[in-house]
Amino acid sequence: MNLIGNILWIFLGGGLILFIEYIIGGIFLCLTIIGIPFGIQKFKLAVLSLRPFGLNVVETDRASGCLAIILNIVWILTGGIWIALTHVVLAIIFTILIIGIPFARQHMKLASLALTPFGKNLE
Repeated sequence: MNLIGNILWIFLGGGLILFIEYIIGGIFLCLTIIGIPFGIQKFKLAVLSLRPFGLNVVETDRASGCLAIILNIVWILTGGIWIALTHVVLAIIFTILIIGIPFARQHMKLASLALTPFGKNLE
């Protein structure tokens, strides 16, 4: 069932477009030394945006670290809030359509990772 959901997600849920956007953003962030940690988080978002069905976002054991909190604050202030809000708006649009509710749930999963990606892993 996850395979069918992921295939439908790629074409109908916007997964391919999101994947390309996150990969391009991650590459541009990795061009600078300061942006490498943020680029890695973009790649994590790209993987989740390509196949969200079957993957879960989990907190790591090191999630309570001071560095993760500081990097999450910088992430939120430099655009993470807008990425998360985009996913929330897409989730609301998909929720209006009854058939789009599974896609809305995946967008909310992406929104939670997009808001604070440091200290979280995909499982």
